[in-house]
Amino acid sequence: MKKLLNFVKFFIPPARWRLPVLLALGIFTGTVLYLIPTSKALSYLSDKPETCINCHIMTPQYTTWKHSSHSRVTNCNDCHVPHTSTIDKYSFKARDGLRHSALFTLRKEREVIVIEPEGRAVVQQNCIRCHENQFHKSTENFRDTQTKAERTCWSCHREVPHGKVRSLSIAPFALTEEKP
Repeated sequence: MKKLLNFVKFFIPPARWRLPVLLALGIFTGTVLYLIPTSKALSYLSDKPETCINCHIMTPQYTTWKHSSHSRVTNCNDCHVPHTSTIDKYSFKARDGLRHSALFTLRKEREVIVIEPEGRAVVQQNCIRCHENQFHKSTENFRDTQTKAERTCWSCHREVPHGKVRSLSIAPFALTEEKP
């Protein structure tokens, strides 16, 4: 019983610190309770493609995907998130989402969307995962014979599934369905 009492006392600040600690905890809790619905944070746990347009900068990518043949059989996470395990999936989503939100909040987002190297590897793995019956295993790590560089599926299939969209200015007034 004494050990439990000492453990609890460890978390109770001295009297002179109680008010500042309570104020700090209150501000932190209030901020979190405000940000969760404002940022639609819980929607990022789903696989709904509409989540990607919580941020307006992804509207052209969403719109071009929505009108592609891929929209009938897959969603954004099927291509852009690892499928090796649930832990890999959600840790990747968390890292990528935090990077995106930081860039957006600090107004550092690029005019032209460029996939990061880690994302490129994930998309390549997912192309192979979904289309493995369409090519031989010997071509899994194929190289450009001219440059000896690694090639990706989109080296040839450049407009799948996003078409010619390259930036927000290409489709600045792209209309999408109502957001959830």
